[in-house]
Amino acid sequence: MWSDFRSKELGILAVLAAVAGSEIVLAAGQPIAGAPIETRPAAGVAAASAAAPAVPATAPAAAWERLKSLAGTWKGRSTKGWEETTSLRLIAAGSVLLETSQFADDPEGRNAMATVYYPDGGRLLLTHYCEAKNQPRLVATGFADGGMTLVFSFLDGGNLPSRDGGHMDKIEMHFVDADHFTSRWTWYQDGRAAWLEEARYERVR
Repeated sequence: MWSDFRSKELGILAVLAAVAGSEIVLAAGQPIAGAPIETRPAAGVAAASAAAPAVPATAPAAAWERLKSLAGTWKGRSTKGWEETTSLRLIAAGSVLLETSQFADDPEGRNAMATVYYPDGGRLLLTHYCEAKNQPRLVATGFADGGMTLVFSFLDGGNLPSRDGGHMDKIEMHFVDADHFTSRWTWYQDGRAAWLEEARYERVR
């Protein structure tokens, strides 16, 4: 009788394991037969990307085409008061959009930053080379307003031992028209995200 009850219990647990997508381990340390193999997010910065929402298959491709249309020179002004000249140009046979910035108060370019946007299979990614001396990598997760709003969320990064190291964690871009767009940046550090600033850009050429 006990063995029948135990078999039924294990069968129920196996079903729950399949629904949850993770392995259930008994007290003796043995996995239930037939349950899917457990997959654990990598420790550190990669774990932050575990819950990225699903996006329509065509959305990243459409967003990439819109990003490519930004190629040119732009004047930007931040809500924090700084001004910059931003250049966007396609490189690597048109497979990468390179954005470089030159701040008005930094003529020597010591704090100039760069961001590269690029498709990666069915995803759209960016890597931001920041004056914080790290390189967060973000993935496009939000597509709204008929393609006029694009959101990138943290995936992982270089020179970031953990996600708690201060870095640019999220970017929301809004395409106003062919000659205007905005970008809103969020900073993440020590378990907290805070809106940092919004920059408004106007095309020069």
